[in-house]
Amino acid sequence: MEIIDSGHFRPGPDGSPDYAEHLSVPALSFGTYSLPAGSADEQSPHLQDEVYVVTRGRARFTSGGRTVEVGPGTSLFVPAREEHRFHDITEDLVALVFFAPAYSGVPAPDDLA
Repeated sequence: MEIIDSGHFRPGPDGSPDYAEHLSVPALSFGTYSLPAGSADEQSPHLQDEVYVVTRGRARFTSGGRTVEVGPGTSLFVPAREEHRFHDITEDLVALVFFAPAYSGVPAPDDLA
């Protein structure tokens, strides 16, 4: 067993969005994504399926041509290679992020996104 400290707001040193990985095994990885109010989420599609669970804050989220309001308790599934992003972040946002298989840090090639 491993106890993981997660869900706390931790923006990057310059106040930008920050992803902190907490666990990585071949089949799964898990981290915390912190997005300050008013920031821009400029992530690229990933090669992995992804689940977000918002634990703090308010924003909008667009993926697969659909936009939804998100807040604490919202869970989102994004299939591999799908464009997606948080936007209109009105309160500092924290989301638990689960990747399967484990996140490689390599964005999906443009021709596969």
